[in-house]
Amino acid sequence: MSLFLSAIVLISLAGVPGLFCRREGSGGEGLACLLTLAGVASGLTAVVAALATAKVPGLSLAWSVPGGSFALRLDPLSAVFLLPLFLVVATGSVYGLRYWPQQENPRNGRKLRLFYGLISGAMMLLLTAGNGLLFLMGWEVMALAGYFLITTEDHKEEVRRAGFIYLIATHTGTLALFAMFALIGEVSGSLAFSAAGSLPATLSGAIFLLGLFGFGMKAGLMPLHIWLPGAHAAAPSHASALLSGVMIKTGIYGLVRLTSLFAEIPPWWGWTILSAGIISGIMGVALALAQHDIKRLLAYHSVENIGIIALGLGLALLGRAYHLPELVALGLAGCLLHVANHGLFKSLLFLGAGSVIHAVGTREIDHYGGLLKHQPWTGALFLGGAVAISGLPPFNGFVSEWLIYIGAFQTLKEGVPALRLAVIVVPALALIGGLALACFVKVFGVTFLGEPRSEAAAHAHEAPKSMVAPMVLLLAACAWIGLLPTTLLPLLRGAVAVWSASATTAGADTAMAPLSWVSLSGWLLLTLLTLVTLWLRSRSRMTPREIGTWGCGFQFPSPRIQYTASSFADTLVRLFDFGLWSERHGGAVKGLFPRQTTFASHTPDAVLDRILTPLFKAFAWFFWKVRAAVQNGSLALYLLYVVLTMLALMALLLL
Repeated sequence: MSLFLSAIVLISLAGVPGLFCRREGSGGEGLACLLTLAGVASGLTAVVAALATAKVPGLSLAWSVPGGSFALRLDPLSAVFLLPLFLVVATGSVYGLRYWPQQENPRNGRKLRLFYGLISGAMMLLLTAGNGLLFLMGWEVMALAGYFLITTEDHKEEVRRAGFIYLIATHTGTLALFAMFALIGEVSGSLAFSAAGSLPATLSGAIFLLGLFGFGMKAGLMPLHIWLPGAHAAAPSHASALLSGVMIKTGIYGLVRLTSLFAEIPPWWGWTILSAGIISGIMGVALALAQHDIKRLLAYHSVENIGIIALGLGLALLGRAYHLPELVALGLAGCLLHVANHGLFKSLLFLGAGSVIHAVGTREIDHYGGLLKHQPWTGALFLGGAVAISGLPPFNGFVSEWLIYIGAFQTLKEGVPALRLAVIVVPALALIGGLALACFVKVFGVTFLGEPRSEAAAHAHEAPKSMVAPMVLLLAACAWIGLLPTTLLPLLRGAVAVWSASATTAGADTAMAPLSWVSLSGWLLLTLLTLVTLWLRSRSRMTPREIGTWGCGFQFPSPRIQYTASSFADTLVRLFDFGLWSERHGGAVKGLFPRQTTFASHTPDAVLDRILTPLFKAFAWFFWKVRAAVQNGSLALYLLYVVLTMLALMALLLL
């Protein structure tokens, strides 16, 4: 574990040397990147070495903190979350060298690198913590570092608002976790994480609900997602990749680790997680479809994918409740694999969005257009990430969603009538996948195809190599999992065994055996796509270049006749107006000789903007009125308050 500890120290302190460098100079950004990469290499070596041994490595040091111990444990369940963390941290660090250089950002460049390292080290600590107090310490450092990442550009009002909402939400969830660990300590007699399957059913319902609220707030399960869209949009793009690709998964890790501790799992736990997953998945992708800000759109897709992960976890919990090992293996393997997959393709998409923002200078999709001509590498890599997040082969999103599909169908084979209702996961997941595909057709088409919609888009430039290379690495990882999923079987088997407190992996082996056919199908599809592409390229060379694309008889197309982000998705968005409450301005053209018209739509967050913000404004107004009535400046009334207070104290003393 010494290598792993050194990795935590190197990554956590990577941004510290820059604090002693000149603000107008390089700010130690090269040294910060080097220390981060060294820490990633050290941590990766430690994880691989741990997985290669049969014994779970651990560390326990004397600690004078009451109720705590410095105990670390690196088991396969932790490794599933650590491996994508290392890749995202490393690629984001390299990407940030040119995306957020110190010389162009003297006000906040050093701050960004400092808290980028701190949040990464804190996540490594909490993912391996063997004690509840140590876990909460890592959790709080992660939460505070995340706030400073989100508010990097704190001179902007919208950024400060996003950071304030995040801070309220994350500490509300943390309060629930304090209560949860207090109850666990009451039941087990210690704050140390007990062995899987060792806790009794005493207070298990209250512990689960507190954990679901606290961890669900961090993960972004709907309706606890209120902080997520604004925070991910406000942070710099490589920080957004870290927040979305890794940080929100610590909430999933907490839920998975928490549910592993109990010997008996009530069925209602699985149904609760399954219901939350369906709501998050469908409403998350519907809200994403309605967005025009590319980073808010990607943020809502995080809510969608957290919903997909919750579907897998819900199936696994139902498998534990009804003692069905194959359902446990399929559900949990799909859940954990999608954790890793989402970390990879969502980070790729955020970095791709960052390259577009870097070139055009805005997050508004309607100001893009025709960027594929100017940014061919960014466009191709973004397209690969879009295919992966839509759950299409041959990339990794298909593999994890396929496992969840098979798990949902598995419920029909078991002899438990109540369990058959879980097959609702199949149409829900199909709807989520279809809407995600439509959303990324919109994003890619409006952003990279057609004609430029602004002067900045017409003069865009390709991202530097140091920004393109991290995206290439992330896409390669997506392709590797999609084409060679069997290479992850030992890791998934180990994680399933740790979670289900079972020494045997026979159920996992049987359930995941068809992954080899998925691999073969992926290679065949890739071969077919390659052949078709080569054939089309050979045909296109024979086409005369002076002939323009047919435009329905219109010879002089302009950006105004193209679909906008609003008009493209409006038909689908209207299907979900019952939950989105979109605002529309303008409308369709009418008559044979219509006047010029415009159409735009705006979709506020249904929970934060439509419910919580008006509710808190009403509370603020009410208490302002109460304060104005009580503190009205009348001296006689103030003397009356004193007399009434004294009478009340005397009555209490006499009682």
